Amino acid sequence: MASIFARIAAGEIPSHKVAENDKFFAFLDINPLAKGHVLVIPKKEIDYIFDMESDLYKEFWGFAMVVAKAVKKAIPCLKVGVAVIGLEVPHAHIHLVPMNEMNDINFAKPKLSFSQEELAATATIIAKELS
Repeated sequence: MASIFARIAAGEIPSHKVAENDKFFAFLDINPLAKGHVLVIPKKEIDYIFDMESDLYKEFWGFAMVVAKAVKKAIPCLKVGVAVIGLEVPHAHIHLVPMNEMNDINFAKPKLSFSQEELAATATIIAKELS
């Protein structure tokens, strides 16, 4: 059975999409550390990020960089932090987290909750910065 992220990228599970191309998909985390917390995934189901073919790995980070720059423009923050953990979902993914202080990217802290309307508005604001 496909991972939850593969099902999200395939459109089987709704998400708040920020960006997409033929190989990658970026969407808002539904349990975010900060407003604008985005997950970037390859559409190809790969569990461990370092199992990616070298070219795909480089493209993956290039796509994430473009999305991170859009997040930085759309969400007031000092920087966009990056984390690759990979234990919670068996599908490679990059966390892009807007940060104003070090603790903003602490995965042990309580997650935030936003309404579907707030998530949709945030996704739209970030997506607009990509165009």
